[in-house]
Amino acid sequence: MPAPESAQRPETRRPSPLAISAAVCVCAMAPVWFVLHWIWAGIALGVIGLALAALAGRTRDGRAAPHVLMRVGFEPDRSQRPPSLLRDLSLIVMGLGVVRLIPLAAHLDNWSMVKFTLALGGAVALPYVVSRFVYRDRATSFPWRGAGSARGERWGPYHWAWLVAVIVLAWVILPWYFISSGVYTNWPVVDTPELVARLFVGVGAVGIWDELFFICTVFAVLLRHFPVWLANLLQMVVFVSFLWELGYRSWGPLLTIPFALIQGIIYLRTRSLSYVVTVHLLFDAVVFAVLVHAHQPDLFDWFPTAP
Repeated sequence: MPAPESAQRPETRRPSPLAISAAVCVCAMAPVWFVLHWIWAGIALGVIGLALAALAGRTRDGRAAPHVLMRVGFEPDRSQRPPSLLRDLSLIVMGLGVVRLIPLAAHLDNWSMVKFTLALGGAVALPYVVSRFVYRDRATSFPWRGAGSARGERWGPYHWAWLVAVIVLAWVILPWYFISSGVYTNWPVVDTPELVARLFVGVGAVGIWDELFFICTVFAVLLRHFPVWLANLLQMVVFVSFLWELGYRSWGPLLTIPFALIQGIIYLRTRSLSYVVTVHLLFDAVVFAVLVHAHQPDLFDWFPTAP
């Protein structure tokens, strides 16, 4: 006999203002660090956020809300250590702290690419290792499975349709954004085959990392405690702030804000890292082509909206 509906759907418990304040402080580290470049203010926000999370835990406001996970289709693993807001927010702080160790201006020399690899790789690996082997609660994971359901079904027509839509939208919007705003100059000039190849690798690698960190780490741990809408808004703040320092400035947030929110929604609906990475890489393929065209107009000259 199936369990009663009341047993399947636990009573909804809203996160407390204390827990929300803790998460807001931690996620606000990103714009303070990556947009305003106020290092000590960002550190202070992190300390305040973790202190509030500890206080919320003492008042039982820092416990995860399992109804959130069940509502979006993620069954909480009851064999693992119960989630803690303090532990989970500390994972975000760790990741942001590792990223902040390096300047995020795009450069294509060997040492810059090594620094990017170590810092961005560490920002994903450190929270994962700490969560799994120190906290022992497996707060982060990388579900590389087919879209459609938790069973890993094949991508359906609507998945393929969105991939086509991403290419078309990027092809129409990105040339006008990068070239008319002049933000393409935030990326180095690529005037040799070697530099073009390095740009291609760099853009793709950062795109994959975006999903590993902002979605599978930041968004995933926030979902353990907050409603979907709030967790998605908070991960968007972190996502967009990083992209701002990376080079998406001027009116770039008008593009990156909806992109970050949609990626969060797609991840919830597909439960598939492979799909969100595919979406991102298709978008970044157009970014790459636009950047090359902006520096060398005779290459990839197929954008109708390029000024």
